[in-house]
Amino acid sequence: MMRRRDVLAALAALPAASLAFAQASDARVPIVVYLSLAPGPSARSEALVAGLRELGYIDGRNVVLAFEWSDGDLERLKRAIEERVRRGADVIVTGGPAATLAAARTTSAVPIVMAVDYDPVAAGFVQSLARPAGNVTGLSVLNPELSGKRLELLRELAPRISRVAVLRNPREPNAEAFLGESRAAASANGLRLNVYEVREPADLERNLQAASRAACDALMVLTDPVTLYHRAELVALVARHRLPAIYSERLFAEAGGLMAYGASDRELHRRAALFVDKILKGARPAELPVEQPTNFELVIHAGTARQLGLTISSTLQLRAEVLG
Repeated sequence: MMRRRDVLAALAALPAASLAFAQASDARVPIVVYLSLAPGPSARSEALVAGLRELGYIDGRNVVLAFEWSDGDLERLKRAIEERVRRGADVIVTGGPAATLAAARTTSAVPIVMAVDYDPVAAGFVQSLARPAGNVTGLSVLNPELSGKRLELLRELAPRISRVAVLRNPREPNAEAFLGESRAAASANGLRLNVYEVREPADLERNLQAASRAACDALMVLTDPVTLYHRAELVALVARHRLPAIYSERLFAEAGGLMAYGASDRELHRRAALFVDKILKGARPAELPVEQPTNFELVIHAGTARQLGLTISSTLQLRAEVLG
């Protein structure tokens, strides 16, 4: 066994660079947790990883990225975040309002970055967009405020509509803000709304049948975990009932939905990396204003439009990304 003076002598003989590496290896690598109700990795989470990589963060080298997927199971999500906080997360990135709510209820100390939220002030996550005040900051996608624009776009593509069915989940933190904006927009556009509550996947078919019986001739979907993570089933049901429909995320249009209008979730996740970077460098969430997007994407599925006998005008074609 080497004596203490021999160890010291050996260390003294090491090059300065080797000593610096030895000291750096002892530094704690920060842990960033991504929390989502999604069933697994997606283009969203890949965009976050890409954004972090652009800023120099490499998983396993100078940051540890931990992903918690709950496949729509809110209780599982809550247990996951409790365990992550207990084990020492440095930053939590949330992929939607339900995840943000679970994280905010679990910790007031660990910084939380909202990659996607609709109205964080109405949901109580932040005091104001300019001054969040607590441990939550990030990005707001303005979805409630865009309800009027979505109804205008839906009517532009399907001008004969008069009664619009709205699917909403009352458990969604932003549900009331969504509904209030939608009602005001419908009134301004001379449309009538029939509101149907969706709490679980079985509600999708039941509510669409009810909407057909009520003579609804169009549909607007207020995104929540049920509609988002069962979008293929929802889009198939909407096609069966032959309803022109508009959604808030392009994922629905990619699944065959007629049209979607909103901010790019992938770009929002990429920008969430900027908040993570600032926090890891010492910024406090309370002092980082919530960002709002300035660019929105309109996506129209041409195949679905043809099946419904709808013509995409040249004006819409110029403004939209047309799929199918």
